[in-house]
Amino acid sequence: MSSSGALGLGSRADRKGLMAELLHRLGTFAARRAWTVLIAWIVILAAAVGGFLVGFKGLSSSFDIPGTASGEVVAELERELPDFAGATGTVVVHATDGAITDEQREQLAELIEGAESLPDVSGVNDPFATEAERADQAQQLEDGRAQLEAGQQQLDAGRAQLEAGAAALEEGQAQLDAARAQAEAAGFPTAQLDAQEAQLDAQRTVIDAQRAQLDEGQAELDEQRTRLERGEELLSLADGIRLVSEDGATALVTVSYTETRLELPQESKDATMAHFSSQPIDGLEISFSTDIAQGVPEILGIGEAIGVALAAVVLVVVLGSLLAAALPIVTALLGVAIGAMAVLSFSGVVQMASVTPILGVMLGLAVGIDYSLFIVYRHRKQLLRGMGVVESIGLANGTAGNAVVFAGVTVIVALLALGITGIPFLGLMGVAGAVSVAIAVLIAISATPALLGLAGRRILSRRALAKAEAASDGADALRSVRPMSHARAVLSAVLAVAVLATIAIPALSMRLGLPDGASEPADSTAYRAYALTEEAFGEGQNGPLLVTATMPGDLDDVEVERRQLAVASELATSDDVVAVAPIAVSDDAGAGARLAVFQVVPAEGPNSESTEALVRELRARPAIEGDMALGVAGQAASNIDISEGLADALPTYLAVVVGLSFLIMVMVFRSLLVPLIATGGFVLSLFATFGAVTAVFQWGWLGGLFGVSEPGPILSFLPVILTGILFGLAMDYQLFLTTGMREAYVHGADARLAVARGFRAGRSVVIAAALIMIAVFAGFIASHSIIIKAMGFGLALGVLLDAFVVRMLLVPAIMHLVGRGAWWLPRWLDRIIPNVDVEGASLERRHPAASTGSTDAVAADATAER
Repeated sequence: MSSSGALGLGSRADRKGLMAELLHRLGTFAARRAWTVLIAWIVILAAAVGGFLVGFKGLSSSFDIPGTASGEVVAELERELPDFAGATGTVVVHATDGAITDEQREQLAELIEGAESLPDVSGVNDPFATEAERADQAQQLEDGRAQLEAGQQQLDAGRAQLEAGAAALEEGQAQLDAARAQAEAAGFPTAQLDAQEAQLDAQRTVIDAQRAQLDEGQAELDEQRTRLERGEELLSLADGIRLVSEDGATALVTVSYTETRLELPQESKDATMAHFSSQPIDGLEISFSTDIAQGVPEILGIGEAIGVALAAVVLVVVLGSLLAAALPIVTALLGVAIGAMAVLSFSGVVQMASVTPILGVMLGLAVGIDYSLFIVYRHRKQLLRGMGVVESIGLANGTAGNAVVFAGVTVIVALLALGITGIPFLGLMGVAGAVSVAIAVLIAISATPALLGLAGRRILSRRALAKAEAASDGADALRSVRPMSHARAVLSAVLAVAVLATIAIPALSMRLGLPDGASEPADSTAYRAYALTEEAFGEGQNGPLLVTATMPGDLDDVEVERRQLAVASELATSDDVVAVAPIAVSDDAGAGARLAVFQVVPAEGPNSESTEALVRELRARPAIEGDMALGVAGQAASNIDISEGLADALPTYLAVVVGLSFLIMVMVFRSLLVPLIATGGFVLSLFATFGAVTAVFQWGWLGGLFGVSEPGPILSFLPVILTGILFGLAMDYQLFLTTGMREAYVHGADARLAVARGFRAGRSVVIAAALIMIAVFAGFIASHSIIIKAMGFGLALGVLLDAFVVRMLLVPAIMHLVGRGAWWLPRWLDRIIPNVDVEGASLERRHPAASTGSTDAVAADATAER
């Protein structure tokens, strides 16, 4: 593209820079009517607070995807066996010195009895009563075995006596037959013999009846023996399921709820913990599993405050004034307050996961500070060049604010596209994040100009004014900027790719899942409960599976028992199954189907590879005996379903996000290659981020530094979240760096020189913006929630790698090597796509009194960088 051609694009921008002109007018109005604008935002904040007070109904700590295999099992349980469809949690009781005493058992029993009346609680089991019932059942089986043996002995003795009587009868019959033969031969009468024959026949009839009774008794005894053997085998298969440890020091109290895991209110879980903690028992330690203890993490904590403080330090260094540095902080906090309150207002209308508003706070803080910084930074430089306050605010809003709008649109597109995954909680997270970003954009282009108008020239320090007066003129600044060498460009590109590729290696072994107790902080009650359960009962007790089997509806009790044993025996054949226990069978449905439920304890925990393989194996098995199909639910099954659902949705999501953003960048940069370079660099930084997250949270590298108690699978929806947010933020930095390069190229600079000038002009504010985002996101690593910790780490590292390795090193190097080809665009495409003029060049031409020209602006920026 020639210089004249580039200037032609600028002429077209004069006709099409409508957005920049509107933002200029808005900035000017806000500067002149500052209190009107600020009061309007205060009213909006008050409305959001009112909506929160009326509409907030609590958050959920669960994640579910409708239509999954495990979800269908739960739905079937809700229909057939609703008592087993509700959420469950475990209270782990541990004696700190020896076994649990009888006195402690009595006090615990009182607590358990009182828990029956807690909100949404359907039942609470006493582990010692359950173990006593198990012992009674085993004793009953043993007694039944003894009774069967005694009965068999009686039957055998009766049969022996009967056979002896039958033998005597046959002997009498033989004697009678001999006497009859003699009588008939001698011609004697046989009347007396006939009477004796009748007596023998009568005795024979009695013996046959007794024999039939013995046979019937034997059949009944055999049936009882068969049922006894089935009971013994079922008890043997369930032997690994214990509620009291062998040493008697640890017991598991299971709390069952009427509501499902997704619908269980946080208040009900809090009430459970409060009840069991309200009456401490001397010598007993009470811990709660994640199903109960995993609550709603705090939205803002000490870590986030430290992150904001670090961002404030960066702002002071970049802007050189406490007043100027305070403006982005104030506007960001205002946006976060409005966004968080607005999102939480709808928690009573839709089921909202606990991380949903936290994602909005993360983004609201980060982009809110950055977007306001871009406008303040531009305004400050224009003031240093002698521009009037009001007109400078208008021009900064029309140029930097225009870039903010398009950058925000890119992030919003990436977030809203989460809705196409078809996963409700993920789509809602995207909406919440998009709302926060949209509010941040609106505040940046309205409240920031208003505050700048009130501040006037006081945002400039004396040192900054003195430095501006002493600086060389723009021509000297332009002449001082030189393109990088080809060797340096090649070395930079190779080094950047090598670094990112190396960091990305662990991503090849990434496993996805949902957090369990092992992922919680080491000092948390959930981690303690997980560790005690694993130590006392085995790792698999922390994540038992719920397996269902369909049965014909017209079976009698004996046949139901037989089929239960058949299913349990089949399940127990798996190497990774420790124990199987039948739980319940739905009522007789006549010709319909009945549902049998089994508890299966795997060898390892819910996030282990062996348990995941076990779930897949059980689901792949054919129907037992041809008509008993298996279904699997439980945490491990849910992990697989959610991970597979996200994996299926990710390609479509990436296609939509990258496709729409590519089109936006083509319009902004009027180039095909620049968007390709930007997207390719993002892919490298994204996989490097995945690799680092895997190394820390799955492999455990530097886990102690980041508060990772025990390595485990990566949060199943983290890759999708990171992809959406980091892509939007990466394009932000691409936008603010590359628009300066394009502006220099449009105004006649050589392509490689334009890269150097644009990079020099924009690097300071982009570095500051990236450091601010890193500081804000890193603050969330201090969260006690492993979900928030992982998100904060991934976003902070992703911004670090993308901003400093890709945007600062790789992209300038490749654009230097490509040269003029970076700005090539087919003429037919150039004619049909709109010119958005994101750099605001046309606006500067329409307001010549406000600007010394774009070329001088770039030169001044370069001077400030020196």
